[in-house]
Amino acid sequence: MLTPASEVSYHLVIDADGTRCTLVDDVGIAWHAGTSNFQGRSRCNDFLLGCAFAGDTYLTPLTEAQMKSALEWLDERWSRHGWSLARMIDHRQISPERKNDLNPIEWERWRERMVRRFGVT
Repeated sequence: MLTPASEVSYHLVIDADGTRCTLVDDVGIAWHAGTSNFQGRSRCNDFLLGCAFAGDTYLTPLTEAQMKSALEWLDERWSRHGWSLARMIDHRQISPERKNDLNPIEWERWRERMVRRFGVT
């Protein structure tokens, strides 16, 4: 993200202390997915919001503050957009073989937090 030539951005980045930084408004297109496919559609940047957790989750687990902040961010959007857990994905699911974040252990922790907050729908 720090190299403009990489053309990488997110709608939101959440720091370890839970601080959220909006980089692209929800209605804008961020370059977070690259070459990707989800539910039969390609060009996921065009229709998915990209949220990134600062840090390397293979080295350091997500913090409680990061997960709490992300849940607060999702709260505002969940019912407005009609989201379900089926739409909560990470790079491994939309860009297999090309991207490998979050750490699978952290993805399962994060997914469990979403299940507790929003249910299994």
